[in-house]
Amino acid sequence: MVFDTQVQELKYQALKEVAALAWEDNLARGLLGSAARLVPGPQPTMRCCIYKERAIMEERLRMAMGGDPENDNVIEVIDIACDECPVAGIRVTESCRGCIAHRCMNACPKGAISIVNHRAVIDQEKCIECGRCVSACPYSAIVKSSRPCENACKVGAIHMDENKKASIDNSKCIACGACVYQCPFGAISDKSFILDCIDLIQKSENNQKYQVFAIVAPSISSQFHHATVEQVISGLKALGFFNVVEVALGADMVAWREAQELAEKKFLTSSCCPAFVDYIRKSFPDMAQHISHNLSPMGEIAKYIKRIHPGCKVVFIGPCTAKKAERKQERVKDLVDCVLTFEELQALFDSKEIDLTSLPGEALDNASYFGRVFARSGGLAVAVEEALKECGISPEEFTLNAISCNGITECKAALLRASKNVLPNNFIEGMACESGCIGGAGCITHGPKSKADVDKYGHEAMEKTIKDAIEILNF
Repeated sequence: MVFDTQVQELKYQALKEVAALAWEDNLARGLLGSAARLVPGPQPTMRCCIYKERAIMEERLRMAMGGDPENDNVIEVIDIACDECPVAGIRVTESCRGCIAHRCMNACPKGAISIVNHRAVIDQEKCIECGRCVSACPYSAIVKSSRPCENACKVGAIHMDENKKASIDNSKCIACGACVYQCPFGAISDKSFILDCIDLIQKSENNQKYQVFAIVAPSISSQFHHATVEQVISGLKALGFFNVVEVALGADMVAWREAQELAEKKFLTSSCCPAFVDYIRKSFPDMAQHISHNLSPMGEIAKYIKRIHPGCKVVFIGPCTAKKAERKQERVKDLVDCVLTFEELQALFDSKEIDLTSLPGEALDNASYFGRVFARSGGLAVAVEEALKECGISPEEFTLNAISCNGITECKAALLRASKNVLPNNFIEGMACESGCIGGAGCITHGPKSKADVDKYGHEAMEKTIKDAIEILNF
């Protein structure tokens, strides 16, 4: 498997090691030498010394086993790995001309700028990084730089602590995982619940004690390029899952219900992306009343499966780190028993030496085209529009005017306008990740072909309408 980055490869190695030891029931003893096996040395290849590399790997192994149980956030900083970035802040570049206007010095509210040898100098102890000097300089000679994790976080949840380490403000964090994917040193990671998944499978006693269902996100079509989706389904059953169901079927269910709710209330924000929903609740609490009351597609399909198969266990597999946080919610925790990312699924396959390319394919056909394209930005709006038609809601009763927000920056702009009653749209489809779910932090790859893969996969669906997909459910 080829990942986008070496950081993903290191994370994968830790996940695979932990999973392999768990399958063998040798976790406690086997872990003692894991870091040395994964980072054999004797010369360092990434850090200052082999001992630091191994210490960081030990932290990656800890994250693979669930991370800090005292931290409710599913995203954590690996402190020892966070020390290679230059300290961010405001600095004077070589473009400073030593002008006599001294606009930068006059603009600084803290007196942090002085002129030394005809050049501006910033006292970092006084600087509060307000950026007024940056705007004031006529030569653009003063610049503000941020660390990659800070740039990636569009909700302002990351700052540097007193030790210049990244720190996450859990009251702002929406668990989207943007910082996880963008950190060049892998110093921020999502907790893994891969051990919980293995435990569920093993204790099912080959699905005799209870049945374990895998529910897979429609963005699976843009992953595992070395194998077909059908081979991945066979691989999941080889891991020990009783059956595999598309979350896209849950998306069909959500689109049907959301269309009716929207026609009744005349204005809604979508409920499908947990990071977007969390962003509304934390940053636009007055807008929370407009969030659709529907569960997400993950919640809807899990609820249906547990109703049909009492006592079963449900494991969600997708691209989303925020789903791990959603799973903790009161109305979801009894529906979904575990959440894995595609990265973690690949580690599971390899921990049991399952070669997907050698497996016969097994069809996955539970949903319509409209449910499957939820995986990309704009897909939900397309599905809701179709559901309105299929529900028999005429344009005279309600006409959809949706805005599809691609990433938190666009979500923020739409919510700001809506909060001031100047947004012309009546439905906000919010996706926290760029391009939608196919850009999730837990993806194996983030390629430009992902959107095309999702659309192609959608057109392969046997069910051509939402009604066809859900009519047998009686939900």
